[in-house]
Amino acid sequence: MAERPSAPELVLETESGSTLISPVREYHVGRDPLSDIVIDDARVSWHHAVLRATDSHWTLEDTHSTNGTYADGSRVHIRNVGPGTVIRFGHATEGPRVLLTAPARNRPSAVAHPALTHTFRQPTSVRPLPTRTVRIGRAPDNDLVVDDLMVSRYHAELHVHADGGYEIVDLGSHNGTYLNGVPVQRAEVAQGDIVGVGHSDFCLIGDELQQYVDTGEVSLDVQDLTVTVDRGRKTLLDHVSFPVGEKCLLAVVGPSGAGKSTLMNALTGQRPADEGTVLYDGRDLYHDYAELRQRIGLVPQDDILHTQLRVHAALSYAAELRFPQDTARAERRARVDEVIRELGLEERTRQHVHSLSGGQRKRVSVALELLTKPSLLFLDEPTSGLDPGMDRSVMQMLRGLADDGRTVIVVTHSVLSLDVCDRLLVLAPGGKVAYYGPPEEALPFFGFDHWPAAFDAFEHDQDRDWAGEYRQSPYYRRYVVQGPAQPQRPREEPVPVVPPVPPPKPRRWGAQLSTLVRRYTAALAADRTFLVIMIALPFVMGAMARALAGSELTRRSAMNALLILCVGAVLTGSANAVRELVKERVIYQRERAVGLSRSAYLMSKVVVLGTVTALQAVVLTLVALFGVDLHAPRGDGVVMPPLVEITVAVALLAFAAMMLGLLVSAAVPKEEVTMPLLVLLAIVQVVFCGALLSLADVLVLEQAAWLVPARWGFAAMAGTIDLSALSPGELSSDPLFSHEAGAWLRSIGMLLVLSLVFGLLVSRLLRRQEPVVMRK
Repeated sequence: MAERPSAPELVLETESGSTLISPVREYHVGRDPLSDIVIDDARVSWHHAVLRATDSHWTLEDTHSTNGTYADGSRVHIRNVGPGTVIRFGHATEGPRVLLTAPARNRPSAVAHPALTHTFRQPTSVRPLPTRTVRIGRAPDNDLVVDDLMVSRYHAELHVHADGGYEIVDLGSHNGTYLNGVPVQRAEVAQGDIVGVGHSDFCLIGDELQQYVDTGEVSLDVQDLTVTVDRGRKTLLDHVSFPVGEKCLLAVVGPSGAGKSTLMNALTGQRPADEGTVLYDGRDLYHDYAELRQRIGLVPQDDILHTQLRVHAALSYAAELRFPQDTARAERRARVDEVIRELGLEERTRQHVHSLSGGQRKRVSVALELLTKPSLLFLDEPTSGLDPGMDRSVMQMLRGLADDGRTVIVVTHSVLSLDVCDRLLVLAPGGKVAYYGPPEEALPFFGFDHWPAAFDAFEHDQDRDWAGEYRQSPYYRRYVVQGPAQPQRPREEPVPVVPPVPPPKPRRWGAQLSTLVRRYTAALAADRTFLVIMIALPFVMGAMARALAGSELTRRSAMNALLILCVGAVLTGSANAVRELVKERVIYQRERAVGLSRSAYLMSKVVVLGTVTALQAVVLTLVALFGVDLHAPRGDGVVMPPLVEITVAVALLAFAAMMLGLLVSAAVPKEEVTMPLLVLLAIVQVVFCGALLSLADVLVLEQAAWLVPARWGFAAMAGTIDLSALSPGELSSDPLFSHEAGAWLRSIGMLLVLSLVFGLLVSRLLRRQEPVVMRK
């Protein structure tokens, strides 16, 4: 009898899924539907290649294909392959891609064979396979009750077919139902498939339905992550590999430009790596991202809070956005109070966020992410700008979070508290792993006594092969290749592990909009400086216009009064909005990463700021013109009473200026540049409104003025009072100033069109600022 080859099992990953290949037989690749690995691509031959196991390894053999087989960029006829090998069929760079990886330690990939994910875990519950339809949800009247805030009250149903087969059907749940990590509405369920509902997985094994609960004690296995930019000319991460055990606190350090932020984006899935694999407890993070992203918490370097709000209010609004719509207010409040107690913020709940110290604000940012009990928690520079005492306090807090049953990864420049971490990852310039292992052994490995000397060497000794030295060291074999479980710190008394509730998918669009509007209104109302300016500005500008208008518009006063109204509308609208998006950019990016609707976010700004702007415009117009004789020489207003027409024109002009302000706010890189641009914006509006320069029939200038809201707002007001008859002259003879219904309606219509165009441009700019994975 032939002896079985000793080659290891491998996971073969393609764009359509993954397959666990065993050395007991060979695997044929091609377009033939009967092939073991079917690749439906015209560049792939009917019988293209074969993978077979030998005594100790795997070989890839091209079976005389038309377009060739390529391994790691080179065309091959027969070649030894193994974990990490990238294979392309039909073209060296653009052909269908296959990646060979090793199954995760002790937990093979759920994508390759879903049932294997839980082979080494004990099921939380086991019940006989159902013989009738089973309804799954949070409500107590379900057949299978899942006590989890992520799960909708009536979440899904498992249908039983007459032939004994099973089908999972989503019941319109807020957070989705997943089959092997992929969201589904209705799908057949086979033996070994995993149905994900909240943080519970249900698996058909034999004649049993087994339930597994994600307890939060998860591992992360990072394999050969590579990130390049400029079409591959610059490498940001260079084959980064390391394991992270359960309940581990990992610190990532390195000089500026070493790829720390790039690594974090790759590990959180916000910007997936170009090559390599991230295994979340044996599951491919990128493949299952739709489901697993809700189990990842991320605290950026900048605070993800509206600092004008009180601590409890900020956390309550966040809970309302992240929890399902059918979650009761009492349930949300209970979770907020629980997190506040966990992080020791009981005495700070009534304080405004901006009044907290740096360390306390960071605790509130962490609390916001802990609302949904993520299994993996990432923090970017949490101690930046803190004094040594606060630095230590924050790191001790993270130590406690890891001990309580989470895996915590922190990117930091500080080396003051590395001793509280289980593992340390040091990245060298070029995104290479210079060290991975216990923190206390890092400096002896590099041969330095202090960290500043080590970082100085990274910067100046660039010819040294830091990554090569580490790969040749026993540390690499001990902590990366063998990858033992992370050491667990002893505790004086056991602490019960609370099962995590992954972040649910955000609520429906209308519910999101309602929450965002209320939160934004509360934040503006708490900003006293904004309130004072918002109230004072229309009165000041209106009083100036009233002084010029007098009791009756005359030839001399009409032009100046309308110009002041025009400038006032432009300033009030654009000043309201020019900072609003750029100052919340970090907050938006984080909330968008967990599924916030872009259109709901933008609409909340439009609704709140639009209402404020319209009210200001009404006040401005009434202060300036109430009681003034506005009757035109040739009659009343063209459509409505003159005061009403001018009020509508001023309000729409202010609204269009507000949308233009949002456009500037979405385009600028930082808040400091908004004020100079606001001044420039006002000057351009004044110049092109038509009150200072004759724009009619002036090539280029006339066409450029069409894009300026003040041009149409001033034209509508001038048409209402019949400026050309009231104050004859070259400027007032502009055809847009005609005292006709058509001209007035055209001006009003153009203000609406410009507002819409500005809104669409803002949406496009917001998309560019989102995590890469959310742009799809």
